[in-house]
Amino acid sequence: MIVAMRKLHLASLSYDRDKVLNALERTRAAEIKEHAETEVSPLCTPGGEELSSYLASLEAALGIILSHAPAEKQAEGLQDGFDVAYSEFVAAKDFRPRAEELIRETARLTEEKTAADGEVARLTREISAVQPYTVSAVRFSQCRDTKNTAVRFGIVPVPAWDGLQKQLDSMPLTAYEATMSADGVLLFAVCHKSGLQEFESLLSGASFSSCPYTGDRTGAELLASLEGECAAQAERGRAAGEALAALFSELRPLKIYCDYVGFELEKAEASAKMQATAHAVFMEAFVPADGEEGVKKALDALDIPLFYEFSDPAEDEFVPTLTRNNKLVSNFETVTNMYSVPNARELDPNAVMSFFYSLFLGFIMADMGYGLMMMLGGFFIWKKKKGDMASLGGVFGIGGAFAFLWGILFNSLFGERVLPFTVMPDAQTAMYTLAGIQLPAVLIIALLLGIFQLCAGYLCKFAQCVHHKRPWDGVFEGLVWAVFSLGAFLAVVGLTEEFSAPALTAVGGVTAGVSLLVAVFTAGRHERVLGKITKGFGSLYGLINYFTDVLSYIRLYGLMLTGAVIAQVISDYSLQFLASGSVLIVLGAVLMVVGHVFNLAISLLGAYIHTARLQYVEFFGRFYEGEGRLFEPLGSHAKYISLERSAETPHERAA
Repeated sequence: MIVAMRKLHLASLSYDRDKVLNALERTRAAEIKEHAETEVSPLCTPGGEELSSYLASLEAALGIILSHAPAEKQAEGLQDGFDVAYSEFVAAKDFRPRAEELIRETARLTEEKTAADGEVARLTREISAVQPYTVSAVRFSQCRDTKNTAVRFGIVPVPAWDGLQKQLDSMPLTAYEATMSADGVLLFAVCHKSGLQEFESLLSGASFSSCPYTGDRTGAELLASLEGECAAQAERGRAAGEALAALFSELRPLKIYCDYVGFELEKAEASAKMQATAHAVFMEAFVPADGEEGVKKALDALDIPLFYEFSDPAEDEFVPTLTRNNKLVSNFETVTNMYSVPNARELDPNAVMSFFYSLFLGFIMADMGYGLMMMLGGFFIWKKKKGDMASLGGVFGIGGAFAFLWGILFNSLFGERVLPFTVMPDAQTAMYTLAGIQLPAVLIIALLLGIFQLCAGYLCKFAQCVHHKRPWDGVFEGLVWAVFSLGAFLAVVGLTEEFSAPALTAVGGVTAGVSLLVAVFTAGRHERVLGKITKGFGSLYGLINYFTDVLSYIRLYGLMLTGAVIAQVISDYSLQFLASGSVLIVLGAVLMVVGHVFNLAISLLGAYIHTARLQYVEFFGRFYEGEGRLFEPLGSHAKYISLERSAETPHERAA
């Protein structure tokens, strides 16, 4: 259900503003709204930029610590959403000095580790480059020209060496020493300067690379020096990384403090929505009707000078939405909100939608084995996780219960028939005759399920109009079309020979025909003469849309058939392998497990998406208004913790 909202008007002294906001935060039942501007009370504008920047630096430090935590600690680590007592949350303000130290420390250690890692990368490249020179005992200082000779020391590619060697052998006044290495031929050559031009031309043509190193060292000595320096830099980086990992012990207080600063930022942003004079502040807030008493108690307990009163929001005022449903239905609020949040003035669609969503999800899966897997996995996630992930687990768990029931009706356990009875027709082979046309039996059942949901959608339209005090609109735009859907449902049943109820054809046809005539003649009741005619024809045109929407439910049959065929194929082959009595038993077991898990995952993905589409387009299109905004009470934006609340503050979830 959607909770009715009340509007809080409050005035207090300026220096008591923080006390008031803290009290409202504890109730978790007040969303501060923008106060109407007046000439005598300019907006209160405390700066939140500094807090926002500070919070960003805290979260950056937190992210650095988490990224350097050992894998085993990350697995065991503090999961977001851990419970924190309110007294511990308030005491987090004393953590500020240590938090600022952590910001500086993580920045310093990160900079040091980055610099060390950069040096290691550079030195690694240097080590790779000097490697070819380690095979020679020539010192780099020896590679210099004299008055009459030119000395060259460097690398020649292996493919060019044979040709260069022959040319050097035939060149007068030239001596050389060549050593093969993995990266080429290391050449130390001396030539009389009289033949220098020819000498350099030969080297250039052989892609000779001159040694870039100097100093009184050999290649091996330089390599040892570089490796020692690289090891030192690696140790420096490792030490910085270990120091960052050691900060994991600060994770809990740092997360609590981040959310504390986040709350301070919320208060600053809320203050910017208030009005102020020199000595007083004025605020307005939305409060759930059933939370009004809790807010009154919290404000009265402050024992400070203030004035407050509650009123109903204006008819044209945009009000945030708070839904409160039971534990099962609340899981489906996430599905609805992905489409659009209900507006606060309409009826909550989640109870009805959750039934149809589960019904269709189960129909697509329609297998006892898959249903059990969905229930076990879904409810495990629902129990262990929080937020949207927990809701998704709940949706799959409830859908799994419906899949199990449909599996009993279709007599399917991982695609195999195991029960002595079958209620529903075979999805792969059974055919029904509809108006003389042979169609897959389950396809006709899917169409009937679609008409059933459309009928429910029109009944919801009727209820919505009555809720908005427009009962006649509800009758002609909702109830009449619901009766038409009932007539269409009966007509399809009557026209299907296998149902053996031909009398329903006439009953359904008359019901649908009469209701359609009523819809046509009442469509233009709010229009002038010409509008009445065009609106009536518009209703007839809407009949085409109605039947195309019904045909959309064929996807239920298609998805179900695909999953059922794959499940049967996997089970048939697996059982054959298991019965072979050879090494194929192992293959059969692997195929049974991996195949069905894969089929479940793929089928569940398609079922989740297409079932949602049927709700969003075909069902919601009949009555749903949407375009609401979730109720976000002060203090509800904690990212890392879950505050433990007292019994008198029940408003912990806005949805």
